[in-house]
Amino acid sequence: MTRLAVRSLVVLFLTVASPFLVAGGGGAKLNASSSSSPLYGIEFPPFNAGVADGGCDGKLMVQGMEEVSRSPSLKLHMTHRSAAEAAAAGRTRKESFLDSAGKDVARIHTMLRRVAGAGGGRAATNSTPRRALAERIVATVESGVAVGSGEYLVDLYVGTPPRRFQMIMDTGSDLNWLQCAPCLDCFEQRGPVFDPAASLSYRNVTCGDPRCGLVAPPTAPRACRRPHSDPCPYYYWYGDQSNTTGDLALEAFTVNLTAPGASRRVDDVVFGCGHSNRGLFHGAAGLLGLGRGALSFASQLRAVYGHAFSYCLVDHGSSVGSKIVFGDDDALLGHPRLNYTAFAPSAAAAADTFYYVQLKGVLVGGEKLNISPSTWDVGKDGSGGTIIDSGTTLSYFAEPAYEVIRRAFVERMDKAYPLVADFPVLSPCYNVSGVERVEVPEFSLLFADGAVWDFPAENYFVRLDPDGIMCLAVLGTPRSAMSIIGNFQQQNFHVLYDLQNNRLGFAPRRCAEV
Repeated sequence: MTRLAVRSLVVLFLTVASPFLVAGGGGAKLNASSSSSPLYGIEFPPFNAGVADGGCDGKLMVQGMEEVSRSPSLKLHMTHRSAAEAAAAGRTRKESFLDSAGKDVARIHTMLRRVAGAGGGRAATNSTPRRALAERIVATVESGVAVGSGEYLVDLYVGTPPRRFQMIMDTGSDLNWLQCAPCLDCFEQRGPVFDPAASLSYRNVTCGDPRCGLVAPPTAPRACRRPHSDPCPYYYWYGDQSNTTGDLALEAFTVNLTAPGASRRVDDVVFGCGHSNRGLFHGAAGLLGLGRGALSFASQLRAVYGHAFSYCLVDHGSSVGSKIVFGDDDALLGHPRLNYTAFAPSAAAAADTFYYVQLKGVLVGGEKLNISPSTWDVGKDGSGGTIIDSGTTLSYFAEPAYEVIRRAFVERMDKAYPLVADFPVLSPCYNVSGVERVEVPEFSLLFADGAVWDFPAENYFVRLDPDGIMCLAVLGTPRSAMSIIGNFQQQNFHVLYDLQNNRLGFAPRRCAEV
């Protein structure tokens, strides 16, 4: 069985509906049924429909920034596609989930190469963000169930007049980019690609601009003969056969504020206008980078929302909306179960994109497992360590730790559930046909500063009905590779990236209600 699994591009889509889990007794319980509720969020016009003065909520301003009263933060809505949509596309939950695991593999290989410094795709860290306004931005996020992806998509309006595009949300990369006309080699997306000629606010970054040095040039870079007029070419890679090539540009991005009907237009956001794009992007228009580098959407918009952003992902398979919030969320900050752990430094400059945390141990069934502390360390060459990532579907632990975790679940699992031998990729798997609630050992992560992240069963076991099979949604990476806390394990937690205080926050919440 293949145990190396690496994440694919960050798209806020998830291909498998996860079961609804209920805690109880000495372990967590897995319920076979899941509930649904109406979509929460903002009504958007059709894809690429021009937004007039009436706007997406009746008040979107096209030619400038609307005056809005300051509010604590800015909230973006996210929605998750239902399992029914995946079924309509002819994909079973098993097929979708295993496909996500395969794409994770390509994703992880890319991360390892980037940490090792073997290529481009890195943007320098912005260490001096501008002073922020006290307001929040809110965006809609959708799951990728219908298009066979384990990532999530964010709704944004780009250009003048603003047009709606769905972009993959990725905390593991920095560059924002859209497929652009003329499209020389592009993947299929829903709706037309971005057309620079149709936007009054589009401008190329020139090859002599200092920002051009933040991206890697193509393999055969063009000579910069006219530094003040020639465009800046870029090349950004993610995994096997996944990359985007085009011109670095500036454009207006319009986002909604939490104040009713209010919006903010942010001019001169740096993004990639991709004319040649290949990879597993599954219908998205491009990618929204939320990493730590200077070119990420999170870094560029600090003047608008400050030093914090957070997201709350509904359970996989739900059609209910969820949100990504730029700025402080008062409800989250006042949550009685909000816990923090410090971000850990990385040893390699090429890893500046990623959000590292310092793991100390893993608990299964309430017992700390016998895993060598060195398993979690970051090597001098940047290898190892643990990151939290919205673009990886499953969670992955360095092979020595994974083997101990897998064995602990096998030993502690109720013997009433027969092991399923030779199930592809995932292990262990159990036959739970006819069982409404399955009891599984509890699972927690222990951090070096004493913080503990306890997960409900739905976040680390996936039930693949109608097959009646339930599998541990955790896999292994090579001994020297990083460990990754993926988006499946983050569902129904409000996860806070507090860059002002250099810490990660997490609190259990029903994300459909955020």
